[in-house]
Amino acid sequence: MSRIENKFNSVKDKASTALIPYITAGDPKPQYTVKMMHTLVEAGADFLELGVPFSDPMADGPVIQRASERALKHKVSLNDVFDMVKLFRQKDNETPVILMGYLNPIEVMGYTLFAKSAAAAGVDGIITVDMPPEEGADYLSALYQHEIAPIFLTAPTSTDQRIQTISGAGRGFIYYVSFKGITGASHLDVSSVEMNLKRIRAQTDLPVVVGFGIKDAASAAEVAKIADAVVVGSAVINKVEENMDSEEMIMSSISGLITQMKKAIDDVVC
Repeated sequence: MSRIENKFNSVKDKASTALIPYITAGDPKPQYTVKMMHTLVEAGADFLELGVPFSDPMADGPVIQRASERALKHKVSLNDVFDMVKLFRQKDNETPVILMGYLNPIEVMGYTLFAKSAAAAGVDGIITVDMPPEEGADYLSALYQHEIAPIFLTAPTSTDQRIQTISGAGRGFIYYVSFKGITGASHLDVSSVEMNLKRIRAQTDLPVVVGFGIKDAASAAEVAKIADAVVVGSAVINKVEENMDSEEMIMSSISGLITQMKKAIDDVVC
């Protein structure tokens, strides 16, 4: 059984909902990333979503765009991201690590080498925003071979047919984007999310996680009532950006945010 399946089962056994914070690898400094990963887990994160820096992150709002820019100033590459995951795995072999990024760096590396290197590093899944399943046969084959879960996005505009396609190609879980737009926006409508999650679950047995628009403990708790996991990204990166001059303050601030969110989730779900 994969780390992803194990974690969802563990969270379910506790009658809770998983919390998945996002950080950008290398932001604000490469030497902080692994410590941030451990800090987030210690604060209550069940999974980690690790962004691969990219120069044109089309699905991301200004907060995460700036995080990518800061990481790229340090020339953080895909191989650097793998090295960070390897280092994280020296102390933590249980927390699932999901990479989130864009196709260009993967194509440059080559699908087979990417999948092989990701597996060797201890990566569990990959969200490739601009790779639709209809065009990804060779990519998916490489991921399946090396037991890396391809994770696809669905949105309020996704048709039932497309959800079926994503469910058939995807592994691990399905990521539901809670509104039409970019990360960091604040248009969260929980009733609309609930309606669309019911539609998605009618098409798949995979867990469904919700991201985009989760900005604080209250919104995390509301979504946790209806989702299998809650993803928080821009709110975490905001804490990093506000405290860039102090490693200690970065760790303290992201820990505090995740602790609050996890407590709020457990309070409403358990």
